[in-house]
Amino acid sequence: MKVKELADAAGVNPDTVRFYTREGLLRPVRNPDNNYQHYDAEDLRRLRFARKSRRLGFSLPEIRQILERADDQHSPCPMVRDVFEHRLAEVEREITELQELRTRMISALSAWQDMPDGTPDGHTICRLIEHWDDPSAPPCCGEQTS
Repeated sequence: MKVKELADAAGVNPDTVRFYTREGLLRPVRNPDNNYQHYDAEDLRRLRFARKSRRLGFSLPEIRQILERADDQHSPCPMVRDVFEHRLAEVEREITELQELRTRMISALSAWQDMPDGTPDGHTICRLIEHWDDPSAPPCCGEQTS
């Protein structure tokens, strides 16, 4: 198969095939007659495997390591489980952080509804940010209350 044929078979664009080839995950042979790279069924299998691995969050170096272990007839499964468990813990931590950020953002937007706009006065830059979590703060940016 040529690049486009492999790309079509895998449901990706030709640039994806070229990328994985440059990264050494695919091993095409050069046709001496026309210098085209020729891919086989093994390349298609590896390309599909790499795409599925990426969808599960594996990095390119991790995918390379998995393929190398398989190429050496060693099971990559224990490493896959270990990496995946650590990655899942990272994702869960990131989700928690994002949920906390979302809560702060909702709180800030709510607080900002009642805060006036103002101009920096040498004491503040933007009261919205500086006092979003302090509703008892003085009025914004040199404004006076009556």
